[in-house]
Amino acid sequence: MDQNFRKLVELLLPAGILEYFDLIDSNQDKEGIHIYLEEKNSIPVEHQHKKAHSKGFFSEVVIQDFPIRNQRVMLHAKRRRWEVLEDG
Repeated sequence: MDQNFRKLVELLLPAGILEYFDLIDSNQDKEGIHIYLEEKNSIPVEHQHKKAHSKGFFSEVVIQDFPIRNQRVMLHAKRRRWEVLEDG
């Protein structure tokens, strides 16, 4: 992602969200602004000492965020489903 664009996106999204999620898409319709996020493909801290891999995504969660320019903002977030193969 271009650095200038990333800085702008960081100002609009909740603080720190781009550390854990990638911006996949965005669009605007009569309901407002929709921003689509997917969790990054990096093993969560609690599973880093285990052998694990991503097994797709959980169902999308829609979070209503603060308005931007008097338009509703919906964050569509998809979290990864992790399969732990073995401990240690």
